[in-house]
Amino acid sequence: MRKLLYLTFSMALIAALTTYAMWAADRPAGHYLSDLRIDLAVDQGTPADRGNLLGVQPELFPTDYQSPERLHRKLAAYLQRAQQQGLLNEKTIVVLPEHIGTWLMVSGEKDELYQAATIKEAMNWLAVSNPLQFARALISAEGKNRLDDAHLRMKASRMAKDYQALFGGLAKEFRVTLVAGSIVLPEPEVIDGKLQIGGGPLYNSSVVFGRDGLPIGQPQRQMHPIFAEHDVIKANGEHTLNVVDTPAGRLGVLIGSDSWYPANYRKLDSQNAQLVAVPAFVSGRGTWDKPWRGYKGLSTPGSVSLKAGELSEGQAWHRLTLTAQPPSSQAIAGMSVFLRGQFWDQASAGQSFLSSNGQHFADGNSRGARLLNIWL
Repeated sequence: MRKLLYLTFSMALIAALTTYAMWAADRPAGHYLSDLRIDLAVDQGTPADRGNLLGVQPELFPTDYQSPERLHRKLAAYLQRAQQQGLLNEKTIVVLPEHIGTWLMVSGEKDELYQAATIKEAMNWLAVSNPLQFARALISAEGKNRLDDAHLRMKASRMAKDYQALFGGLAKEFRVTLVAGSIVLPEPEVIDGKLQIGGGPLYNSSVVFGRDGLPIGQPQRQMHPIFAEHDVIKANGEHTLNVVDTPAGRLGVLIGSDSWYPANYRKLDSQNAQLVAVPAFVSGRGTWDKPWRGYKGLSTPGSVSLKAGELSEGQAWHRLTLTAQPPSSQAIAGMSVFLRGQFWDQASAGQSFLSSNGQHFADGNSRGARLLNIWL
């Protein structure tokens, strides 16, 4: 009797594991329908032979990340629209928002993940659908929040390849210089023209791709991640800023809240940066109009007199992002581009803007995809 029970239990366990393995390996392609429209919201200056900064504020959702091909379709539609309006040339620098590459972590997953009600539920599906990858990532995870670290780390190698193929491919396809927003990866580095990952901490990083589709220089790692990300994303302790040569001039990239630090603009000035791109992201519906929460756990620079709560989040971004505001910055133009859309129960709130000669130009419409352009 005992042997029969043991045999029955073993067979049931094998059947359950086999069914689970088959379920986890199955990746059916779900229905996909996405809005490919985009409006030109801001167009400043006069076309000349010096090029332009073109910000693409996309409106993205989890289903846009079901495959790199689907995300390419949407972003290419945006750039095709810009091309039709005469906004792309050999000196154009396209700027995409912060974390546009990070969500590649959910590419190629099961329908249950994209249909989840909350981001927590979606991450649970991510782990359950990739048990071996998640287990390996959890073992090597760092920091206090090991689960979030593992979720970001578990597909990092594929994410890096998809990121370069997608955004480098767009740069080559449209023959532009492209600031590819940002992506969270473990110790990213460009080696022999390829974006590679390491085995250490996670960094929020941005890569600039040239018109040939290849990376220009090394990834720019974020120096001052916001407080909410400290348990997962490591700050760039070297405090180095990369300035790269582009057909439109020397370009520096400040990721998100790195643009709030006056010292960073002085570092860019010391390297003769003429243009500044700020890929950015603000989470939470309506946050843009709510009271600014300050430096969110980080020390406030001595030269900054703003205090939390005395102005809105949006007003703070306009005041603290000092691009093209002499003597704070010697750059001739700058642009802050925010990610818009809804990722499960996490909404976004930022509104992109550009600046030149101390003036800010922004689109007040908080919905839909937007193009923002400034001729240099």
